Amino acid sequence: MTARMHPAYFLAGPTAIGKTALAHLLAVQNQWPILSADAMLVYRGMDIGTAKPTAAERAGIPAYGGLDLVTPDQRFSVGAYLAAAHRFLSTLPADQPVLVVGGTGLYIKALLLGLDPMPAVDDETRAWAEALYARAGLVGIQQACRDLAPDRFAALDDPQNPRRVLRALELARMGVPYEGVWAQAHPAGTVVLMERNRTQLTERIEQRVDQMWAGGLIEEVRDLQKAYPEWSDTAAKAIGYQEARAVLAGECAEGEARAQIIRRTRKLARKQSTWFRHQAAAHSVSCDGRELADVAAEVLSYWRTHGPGIISG
Repeated sequence: MTARMHPAYFLAGPTAIGKTALAHLLAVQNQWPILSADAMLVYRGMDIGTAKPTAAERAGIPAYGGLDLVTPDQRFSVGAYLAAAHRFLSTLPADQPVLVVGGTGLYIKALLLGLDPMPAVDDETRAWAEALYARAGLVGIQQACRDLAPDRFAALDDPQNPRRVLRALELARMGVPYEGVWAQAHPAGTVVLMERNRTQLTERIEQRVDQMWAGGLIEEVRDLQKAYPEWSDTAAKAIGYQEARAVLAGECAEGEARAQIIRRTRKLARKQSTWFRHQAAAHSVSCDGRELADVAAEVLSYWRTHGPGIISG
């Protein structure tokens, strides 16, 4: 069966910036289905800590994909996301425009470009990288990757993930060239990046963490741990969930956990904005002190000028 092509408008931005509200307005105005491109929203039951769109925030939208794909005990990959996205897109009418919303750059990259070829790693290189990791730890392989391939290291979506750092290090050691800015391969204007000044974004992050706590994050995690005693590494280390699990285990006080969530969220937000600006050549739209409708009008005007990307389903 021939894949159907869909015009796709990509709305990106750091966590807590207001993507859900803007996406809802744009989707309802234009009757666009939404495809989430957020690596944390794939987990069923992890709703409060991920600020997953509620039923009210999905109301009036023709269809919503990319949510609740696996349980916290299941591993998930970019390839699995791409397969799920294609299944969702295949349920839509041919040529139906889609609004892709999220902060996970690798998901958006996979939708636009597909998965990168994965050359096999020879035994000698793998043994060398694993020996370095055993001897020097994460810091050691990070430094080695920086030394061998600074551009490849800078492009890592999660440089704290040893598996991803090892993979990048192995490719660098083997002399596999880094392709550089992937945005050169997709049409200009494909990705719009929401931005706010640091003070406003920090305030929004703090408000979100307060809402998570008041909304029952600890109770949500307690129930999830009863249902799934063992979690995948990604789910267990998710911002908010790692800290809530530590509180429940008696390893961390609630005040300390809240402060740690804010620190980690601010760090993630900075990384997301930097990634989309430099790796996706995204067009930035400021949301500072503006009404949602005004931001939506600017985004729509920009997309009308530059056109959509194209993805298949």
